[in-house]
Amino acid sequence: MCLHFKKLLYRLSFLLIPFIGASQNTAIPDANFEQTLIDLGYDTGPINGLVATANINTITTLNVSGENITDLTGIEDFIALTILNCSENALTNLNVSLNINLVELYVFDNQLVTLNTTPLINLKIFWCYNNQLSNLNVTQNTNLISLVCSNNNLTRLDSSNNTGLNVFVCEQNQITALDVTNNTTLNRFQCGDNLLFNLDVSQNTNLSYLSCEQNQISSLNTSNNNLLNTLFCFENQLTELDLSENRSLTNLNCSNNNLCRLNVKNGNNNNIALMDFSSNANLNCVVVDNINGDHSIWEPLSFFNYANTPDGCKDFVPIDSLNDFIGSSYTLPIINNGSYFTESGANGIALNSGDVISTSQTIYIYNETACYNNESSFNVLISDKQYYAPRYFTPNNDGRHDFWNVLDNNNSVKSVSVFNKYGKLLKYLNPDSEGWNGTYNGQLMPTGVYWFRIILNSGEVVRGHFALKR
Repeated sequence: MCLHFKKLLYRLSFLLIPFIGASQNTAIPDANFEQTLIDLGYDTGPINGLVATANINTITTLNVSGENITDLTGIEDFIALTILNCSENALTNLNVSLNINLVELYVFDNQLVTLNTTPLINLKIFWCYNNQLSNLNVTQNTNLISLVCSNNNLTRLDSSNNTGLNVFVCEQNQITALDVTNNTTLNRFQCGDNLLFNLDVSQNTNLSYLSCEQNQISSLNTSNNNLLNTLFCFENQLTELDLSENRSLTNLNCSNNNLCRLNVKNGNNNNIALMDFSSNANLNCVVVDNINGDHSIWEPLSFFNYANTPDGCKDFVPIDSLNDFIGSSYTLPIINNGSYFTESGANGIALNSGDVISTSQTIYIYNETACYNNESSFNVLISDKQYYAPRYFTPNNDGRHDFWNVLDNNNSVKSVSVFNKYGKLLKYLNPDSEGWNGTYNGQLMPTGVYWFRIILNSGEVVRGHFALKR
């Protein structure tokens, strides 16, 4: 019995030898993969579809990029890997579910349709751009600091759990909505060439680079992005862009939008390296630091309508202006820029050229473009008098009643003089001059009553007073 048992044991041990040997090897069916391992010194030739497991299970960094590999079977036994670069190959499938120690994963420029990274809780850098991924779940990769997944087939992407993201690039997909409000450490964000209609970057206060071009975004608020250096938002549906709070901005391309208003008065215009707001058909004014500054590298080169304030942009809307009138009746003349109204802001009754005005009133001329409007006004005084001295004026540079002068349509006035209450001469006026602006020797005169003296061509002298109101 003893001899028989020994023979049986010997036979069993002989039969088990191949299986024991097999358990010490890892199958590598892709010849290009194995050849790369041979080149790296982890295997020896000839190519036989196997590599000793002991040679690979302690490797922490593996770079097999650009080797025309179609199958990375065997990677599951590289259990110590922290960095894997298998980019620029021809992979259609990749299983890294057992490589749980991965910190960096580079799989870009392949043909991957699916990729499960859920078990990779230590993953910090994940670049999978230029593949065919239609779904990507990174909600469990909470340590991610860099995610680059551009040029895939993604329609949605949830980054709400990736609160440490510093770089987020998801351009050239078909994503319809993105919520990055939890990504408060984000520094570089590229989401261009998607299907976005809205984008909220109000919580991304560390953002320095934002490209959201070639979407359908209609509004963009960057007032909280004080570190923003570069903004590419061309080919969207933006109608207004206020960048006055982005004091670090040096690169802007907002071309091919529907901009009506653009404010780049951020105190940093002298450091602009790129400025392109071309192909915005309705944009006829841009607010800048200095209207006389150097805009020679700004696009379009033919643009010259710069203003110091948003209100200053109305000056680029052409508007006709008419002098005040005194007489028994007044016929509205033909004007080229604007329309007549009885109230400010195109309100009240609309009037037309040729209408006869028979009652004293202020008439407004209003004109507007797609983005801005401008307005002028004049007074019609229906009276049999030869001249009219206004009872007050308000020299506050609002375009209304900023000057005081005697209205004289019949050329009956020879001269007008203005005095303070002590009789000091402040201004001598010709009847056809613009009038007194409320200053003396460059100093603003205070609110109060002032006196005038009118000398008529007949020699008659008329005295009276008026009020200056500030």
